[in-house]
Amino acid sequence: MILVRDTRLRLVGAFLVVVAISLVYELTPAALALAGAGLLALLSGIDARLWRRILHVEGFVLLIFVTLPFAVAGQPLFTLGPLTASIEGVLRAVLVACKVSASVLVIMVLLGPVEPERIGAALDRLGVPEPIVRLFVMTVRYLWLIGDEARRLNDAMRARGFAPRSNRHTWRAYGNLIGMLLVRALERAERVEEAMRCRGFSGRFAYAVLPAPALRDWVGFCFMTGLFFALLLFGRL
Repeated sequence: MILVRDTRLRLVGAFLVVVAISLVYELTPAALALAGAGLLALLSGIDARLWRRILHVEGFVLLIFVTLPFAVAGQPLFTLGPLTASIEGVLRAVLVACKVSASVLVIMVLLGPVEPERIGAALDRLGVPEPIVRLFVMTVRYLWLIGDEARRLNDAMRARGFAPRSNRHTWRAYGNLIGMLLVRALERAERVEEAMRCRGFSGRFAYAVLPAPALRDWVGFCFMTGLFFALLLFGRL
């Protein structure tokens, strides 16, 4: 069940919801926001690939629980050597983790399954300056190609007997790898520019005309944004 199908409303909805979540400063509405984001994910039926991306982000969230309890002053909870964790620090870490997790869930649900070309077309229809849209589309498109090139260069190094270690030779080899990757990326960019000009590129992409959002999309958009802004108001009371 997809609440919002129109890409433009997805973009605007994701922006508004993340803004609402970022303005929450109490633990209870933050936990409710996380529950609402999880409910939205279940209703939208995101696939396992997106769930794996979310788990990768949660690995960084764990660092918050390692550092923040020792960085916020308050009532001591436990002591680890010269460091003292506070109850206020733990609560702050839980608050930040809930807000980050809820924001990531909303972004993944609304924008994770959408192709970059559709996002570019939606940004163009929303009035975003065309150079920014073009930069976004080209970056997403060729970031994967540069990643494949990096993997091929790394495989070539391993085929020649390279084994990474913590020494000067390893760092010099990785420096040469990055330099070669930048050179090949520049060469590919020049070839792509020449190919685009040969096809009559005049400085602006021709995006497809998007139909007007359906009533169902507007209802889902209002329900989703209204839910999270209600949580924001609940936290302000």
